[in-house]
Amino acid sequence: MPLPIVVQVVVDKPLAQGFDYLWNKEVLGADPEIGHIVEVPFGRSTLVGVVIKVSTHSDFDKLKGITKLSPLPLLDPATLRLMNFASQYYIHGLGETIIPAIPQMWKKPADWEKIPAKLMLGETKKKKKEEPKLSEGYISEAQLNEAQELALKDLRANVIAQEFKVALLQGQTGSGKTAVFLNWLKTILQNDNSQALILVPEINLTPQLERRVRVYFPDKKMVVLHSGVSEKKRGIAWYEALTGKAQIILGTRLAVLTPLPNLRAIVVDEEHDPSYKQQDGIRYSARDLAVWRAHDLKVPILLSSATPSLETWMAAKSGRYQYLRLDQRAQGASLPKVHLINTRDPQNQFSPGDIDRPTAKISLSKPLVNAMNKNLQDKKQSLVLINRRGYAPVLSCSACSWLSKCQQCSSYMVMHKAGALGRKPVLSCHHCGLVKPIPSHCPDCGNADLKTLGQGTQKLEDAIEEVWPKARVLRVDTDSSRKSKGAEELFQEIHDGNVDIVVGTQMIAKGHDYQNIGMVAVLDADSRLFSQDFRAAERLFAQLVQVAGRAGRANKDGEQSGDIYIETQFPEAAVFQYLLRHDVDGFLSHIASERDEAKLPPFSYQGLVHAEAKSLDKAIGFLSSIKARLRDQGLITQGLRVYDPVPKSIMRVAGNERAQLVIESDDRRQLQDVLEAIDRDLRDSSQGRISKLERIRWLIERDPISI
Repeated sequence: MPLPIVVQVVVDKPLAQGFDYLWNKEVLGADPEIGHIVEVPFGRSTLVGVVIKVSTHSDFDKLKGITKLSPLPLLDPATLRLMNFASQYYIHGLGETIIPAIPQMWKKPADWEKIPAKLMLGETKKKKKEEPKLSEGYISEAQLNEAQELALKDLRANVIAQEFKVALLQGQTGSGKTAVFLNWLKTILQNDNSQALILVPEINLTPQLERRVRVYFPDKKMVVLHSGVSEKKRGIAWYEALTGKAQIILGTRLAVLTPLPNLRAIVVDEEHDPSYKQQDGIRYSARDLAVWRAHDLKVPILLSSATPSLETWMAAKSGRYQYLRLDQRAQGASLPKVHLINTRDPQNQFSPGDIDRPTAKISLSKPLVNAMNKNLQDKKQSLVLINRRGYAPVLSCSACSWLSKCQQCSSYMVMHKAGALGRKPVLSCHHCGLVKPIPSHCPDCGNADLKTLGQGTQKLEDAIEEVWPKARVLRVDTDSSRKSKGAEELFQEIHDGNVDIVVGTQMIAKGHDYQNIGMVAVLDADSRLFSQDFRAAERLFAQLVQVAGRAGRANKDGEQSGDIYIETQFPEAAVFQYLLRHDVDGFLSHIASERDEAKLPPFSYQGLVHAEAKSLDKAIGFLSSIKARLRDQGLITQGLRVYDPVPKSIMRVAGNERAQLVIESDDRRQLQDVLEAIDRDLRDSSQGRISKLERIRWLIERDPISI
């Protein structure tokens, strides 16, 4: 009697182990192989899983059989190595790592027979699509300046060597970094089978780059992968990447886990951006996984940024990464002039008599109002950045000081005007999503005089329209981009010159190549200047450099640069002083010395244990017990620091109290060993990631970017 065929399958459940199933070759029509995507019975339902082992033995007597084999090709060994590394390093189940990276379309076994027709329909529609024409976005190799040519030459040497190499391309905003890496990819993609992966930090940056890539590569098949793509389109794009039909894959962080059998090069654009770090599920860094993937495949990878992260910059300075620089704007224009407006100075305070509309109410400084007036007269566009969407961050009672606190979170509900989240004005919590109508009177004392405190993008938009009624004002934030016009259409309005003043959140600050921005204003920089997060200053500096770079991009040699105005009470702060000089390297050196003295990353390595419970005492007690066990096991040494558990900065979200335990080590391997030991210990007393005794939800995170 032939031995049974047993396969081990991982599924998307918070479990460390795989599950054994019987493989019936007659029913499934194929021999089992590692990497097969299958449907399996699991409890009372069925799940999609991936085969990770084939044998003839199981420690269990009664095994269920695989119910269905997908029509997909195998996940290749390189992809499975990547998934295994991500699972181990980020201390997450292998099934929880692989399955979420598969598009939803391929996780519906009932539709597997219908999918070939969808794929054919997708091919037909793509053939009908018009090829893009050469435009101003195309900069040939012959048009590159001397610095760009030198960077391109060095990058091409990496291709010839056919080996793993990480290169940092650091360049001023508007210095032509994109033109360099697209010309570099032309060398990579000369072979028809080669694939290139281009990562961007946010969905909003993909349309502009997609159009530009299509101009450079009109004869190459490109697919776009991000959560904003429809389920069917993403499923087809993922399939074309998996089968090697797509040669260029452009996407956000999830695209780093896409199977690519012929991957030859990777580009991580805006590599410093914190959006590359996943903040739920498996909390991986797409940039770091991209570097590991390039190392595993022995292919070159390019990290591009005007403001590289401290980790990347130090790796380049030390020689671990190749260091390429573009220190001038591509067309020779000067960088925007930085103006710091001290809001503590009474002379800078705006009064209604300063403009023609004395009844107008606006919380802008006098120098800023004057600058916007001049910019409008010069027929230039103005960009106003305020990192707070909604109308006002808090609603308050003038009689009893009641504040619009969220009942489920330790935060305030933000007021949104009519049309933003519904037909009527509402209060919305940006953490748990709770939406409530605005009360007609104070819930505590009955006073009808409720006032808004502070301002968001909606309130600022109204004020600007009142002061400059003839100006065309456009608000760009997640609320406006959810409405009839998506973000892409909003940005196109700016590019087409149909807007005079743009008000927006950080969405407007990143990567966009605006051609007529004369000035940029930043209103709430101080809110991010002081924070419990040691990376706050680094992020603020990067954002200010990025948003400043939107101004004066189209200017030629000798033309006046754009201007950036920053309202602050602390103009003497290091962030602003280095920005005045456009001294990115000086600022990074400054924070490197601070981090070194405090032994903070990248001079140490961190892990985080998250805990959620119905009471804060339970969450703190749970984390305290972890620290006590580590002490009892002798694992807390001079090189390993375990801090006391503390509440999170936003302690309560959706009714759950949250706390964290920071573990820090001078040695990466030591930290990994300790975190894996904690994971094993907790899993022994948990169901999934919920402790059996106290019902506390927990999660371990490697290399956290927000503490």
